[in-house]
Amino acid sequence: MRTKRTLAVLAVCVAALAGCGKEGSPPTKGPRADQLPVYRIAADFRLPASGTWKKAKSRGHLVVGAKEDQPYMGEKDPATGRYSGFDIEIAKMMSAALGFDPKGIEFKTIASANRETALQNGQIDYYVGTYTINDNRKKLVGFGGPYYLAGQGLLVRADEEDIDGPEDLDGRRVCSAAGSTPYQRIEADYPKADLVAYDTYSICVDNLLTYQVDAVTTDDTILSGYAAKLPDEMKVVGKPFSKEPYGIGVPRSDDALRLAIDDALERHEKNGDWQKAYDATLGLSGRRAAPAPPIDRYPAS
Repeated sequence: MRTKRTLAVLAVCVAALAGCGKEGSPPTKGPRADQLPVYRIAADFRLPASGTWKKAKSRGHLVVGAKEDQPYMGEKDPATGRYSGFDIEIAKMMSAALGFDPKGIEFKTIASANRETALQNGQIDYYVGTYTINDNRKKLVGFGGPYYLAGQGLLVRADEEDIDGPEDLDGRRVCSAAGSTPYQRIEADYPKADLVAYDTYSICVDNLLTYQVDAVTTDDTILSGYAAKLPDEMKVVGKPFSKEPYGIGVPRSDDALRLAIDDALERHEKNGDWQKAYDATLGLSGRRAAPAPPIDRYPAS
């Protein structure tokens, strides 16, 4: 019966023209373009104190790091190469506020373990991809925001009855992304769990659907997106057991860019763009939007 169930799930993925692998698992589907906000480009914006901004201005467009396998947050359509989701909309808002046409953004998929390196090496101008702000990361990069407050959760198969929270993970095989704060929390606080890691959560979800792991753990925003794609096969259980403030990663020394992003986030929250972007993306997963958290304007480095 388990084999038949697994084959049925895989058949659904193939039928949807998007495999259950790295390109997007479960099947890719995103918001309708006509439901997304249009962001006004700040034509006269200048930020000469930011080396990152000046480099992008000379280049003619921004290079933004993102995720490609997180439904309703940051997802790449393997057929078109188009990125969509709430994080992608946040990236577009910031682009317009910084004086760049959002249509010109060059998105680069960067795995969780490589985010700091990508910012430090100048591979990207900023990073928007369920990136939790914490003190250790502030030693390596800067953060604008936060723009959303998530919490760590658990995704299990729909017929799972014995896992309701992290206290039920002893001896169970649990998957998360390498270099992520959820991975580190399970490792530190629930050491009896059999923890495995991959570069992307989509591989974890594949392994859940094929009975190779018992649970996937990461932020509830990401898990809700996956569960919404195949609600008959997966579910999110228990209550969030952490607080994950999402920030926009920038080079650590570029305080001018960080503060400009803080200003832009506040404006777009007040003018309604933040809510419209949420409703057209992450809101489609069934999650109700909590108010955007206060901006953390921490002192310059």
